[in-house]
Amino acid sequence: YPYLLKGLKIVRPNQVWSADITYVRLSSGFAYLVAILDWFSRYVLSWSLSISLDTSFCLDAVDRALCLGTPEIFNTDQGAQFTSTDFTGLLEKADIKISMDGRGRVFDNIFIERLWRTVKYEDIYIKDYADVVEVREGLDRYFNFYNTERFHQSLGYQTPKTVYTGKGI
Repeated sequence: YPYLLKGLKIVRPNQVWSADITYVRLSSGFAYLVAILDWFSRYVLSWSLSISLDTSFCLDAVDRALCLGTPEIFNTDQGAQFTSTDFTGLLEKADIKISMDGRGRVFDNIFIERLWRTVKYEDIYIKDYADVVEVREGLDRYFNFYNTERFHQSLGYQTPKTVYTGKGI
């Protein structure tokens, strides 16, 4: 299942990761969700939730993901969190190449956009979470299911964790 990033063939885990932010509607407002995704395996390496759009929750997610591996390339959109010197500095310090989508080009980061659709339709919209504590607990269960139990047609009906770790391929 090779994929392309600006002409680069994606053929292994930790070759390209991406991050994106989406909102989660709650009974009492909104929360913001960031996820770090390995393109090859669709494995959600880490995620974080915040009630504000500051950069710190994105940095926390990257720090946790880097405990699992180091990508060659990290792809994001051009949001303020991802273009901040704190965020780009973290990637540069780890010797990771930075790739950013063109403005308004959601298909440049299609894998994480598909993740958002899946998470929202299979969990968030069904559960209608009331508050941040509830959504955090629910997403923890869902991402565990997504990574370890949910088979993906595009991965030859394997789970993201199986493909990411190379166990069972």
